[in-house]
Formats: sequence, C-alpha cells, structure tokens
Amino acid sequence: MSVPDPYKVLQVDPEAEDEVIEAAYRRLARKYHPDVSSGPDAQDRMVRINQAWEMLKDPTRRAAVDRARSRSATAAARVAAAEGRARAASHGPGHAGARSSTRHTGSTGADPRHPSGGVPPSWGFPGVTDPGVDEFRARPQHVSPNWTSGRSQTGHHYDPGTMGTAQGDGAAGPPPGNPSGAVLTFGRYAGWSLGEIARTDLEYLEWLDRMPIGRTYQAEIDGILRAHLRRRTAPTEQATARGLFRRR
Repeated sequence: MSVPDPYKVLQVDPEAEDEVIEAAYRRLARKYHPDVSSGPDAQDRMVRINQAWEMLKDPTRRAAVDRARSRSATAAARVAAAEGRARAASHGPGHAGARSSTRHTGSTGADPRHPSGGVPPSWGFPGVTDPGVDEFRARPQHVSPNWTSGRSQTGHHYDPGTMGTAQGDGAAGPPPGNPSGAVLTFGRYAGWSLGEIARTDLEYLEWLDRMPIGRTYQAEIDGILRAHLRRRTAPTEQATARGLFRRR
C-alpha cells in the first residue's frame, strides 16, 4: 500500500524549510494523537502523519520524495497532453480512425509507449525501493531532423557584385578625382585624398582629427579645417593684462 503525498499529509508547501515541516508535524501530532483525539480515524491519521514525517525529516529521503513528485507530475502532464490531442483529432473532419485508435488503450487514457501501459505509476513510498532508483538510467536522445547549429550558411562572404563597391574601395566608392593631399588607406573613404574628402565631408575630417588613427594626418587636417573656417585660434590675452599669478 502506497503512502500519500507527505507534504499534503503534513499540510506544508513542498518548498517549506525543515523547521516549518517539523513545526507542522508537532502541531498535527498534538491534535491527532490517540491520547488526545477521540475521533474514529485519529489512529490511522496519526500513522500517516508519522510516516510523512519519517520521509521528510531525512534530507536523503526528502530528496527522493521530491524526485518522485516531479516524475509523477511529468507523467500526468504527458497523459493529459495525449488525451487533449486525441480529443482535438476526434472533433476534426476525417478523423474517425483516430477516434477508434484511441479506444484500445482503455478509458484511462493510457499511453502504449509507457512500460506500464502509459498510466502514470502511483508514486507512493512503500519503503521497499528508493523512488529515484531509475533516475540515472541511460535514455536515448532524440534529435529533430530540422536541427541546426543556429549559424547562417549564407551571406557571410563579401560579394562585390551585390554589396556596393568593388574590392579595394571604401563604402563611399571610388574617389571623385582631382586629388590633393595624403590618401587614406582605410575607412569609408579608402583611396580618397584629404582634399577630395574636404570637398565632400568636412565632418568626417573633424572626426578623423579626434581619433588615434588620424594622428598621422592631424597637421594636414588642421590646415584644411582652418582654410574652411572650421577652426580658429582663440585670441591671446594682451601682454599687459594682469593674471591671477602675474607679478605686478
């Protein structure tokens, strides 16, 4: 005879701490002890309370209880899903065969793939075997035929015909002509001279002047920005002006 769910017997949550479970056991024991309670089922109730406490007070046995509860919930969910699919098929057109094929398993909704006929086993705790004995048995792994690594197999190569510009040119395309100044070998304006860039995109030169990669061209960029009035030297103080630390 299997023992009911010990958590339900002790009226505690499965996530309860050990102190909570012990307190619940003591409270129920005081209430249903045969010396205190005169009810007709007091003795049977006390036996179940003691059995539940024996299962949950030991960490190893409680872990086995939790594993068994998890397996029972999983099996019940599978049976419910199978019954739901069978009912859905029976309501659709042209599924009379599906209705008849689900009747040979009996009225319990048994799953023929399960070794016991598909009915989820009662996860009682008779004390004969550990409910977690078969937990580590090897089970076959079923992989979907549509499984992929998640990596795209297309679009990862540079195609000059479909990706804008020919090899060697930047995103801005080939230089417009009439070059002047140093020629860049990187970035969107690769192959362009600084003078050609100045006639098209002064903001890019300002950005390049701030970047470490543009240090080589800073002097030339400074001249271009000054020529286009994008940079000016701050006016200096007059020599006679008195500062905070200037000797008077």
